[in-house]
Amino acid sequence: MTNRLRTEIQEEEEEAEDLVVEEKPKREIPDNFFTQFFTKRFISSEKATNALPFVLFLAFLGMVYIGNMHLAEKTIRDIDDLTKEVKERGWDFKTTKADMAFKSTLTEVAKRADTIGIRQSVEPPKKITVKEEKDEN
Repeated sequence: MTNRLRTEIQEEEEEAEDLVVEEKPKREIPDNFFTQFFTKRFISSEKATNALPFVLFLAFLGMVYIGNMHLAEKTIRDIDDLTKEVKERGWDFKTTKADMAFKSTLTEVAKRADTIGIRQSVEPPKKITVKEEKDEN
């Protein structure tokens, strides 16, 4: 604080007292459902206490509903992933099946067998017949 005369300090205080603070008039609250609900004691503390179990039950139901939605969305994502995997496996199966069908043709088998020294027979197969002997007993 600076060195000032007491009179100067008193004058400043008087000037500060002379200032009148204008207060805004309070707004009138409209008379509707919400204002009556909250201001006119529509809900007393006793009623709020009695309604608390119901409010907690509704909150619990809300949490269960939200959890159920998350679980359903997760299940749908899992189903989509499995569907994609099944399609890929189906494509792999079809590719492998076509490749196997091609490799099991007579010409392809002959080519592969020729590399290990086995050749296809040129002579037609012969039929072996067995004659049955009759017993005289």
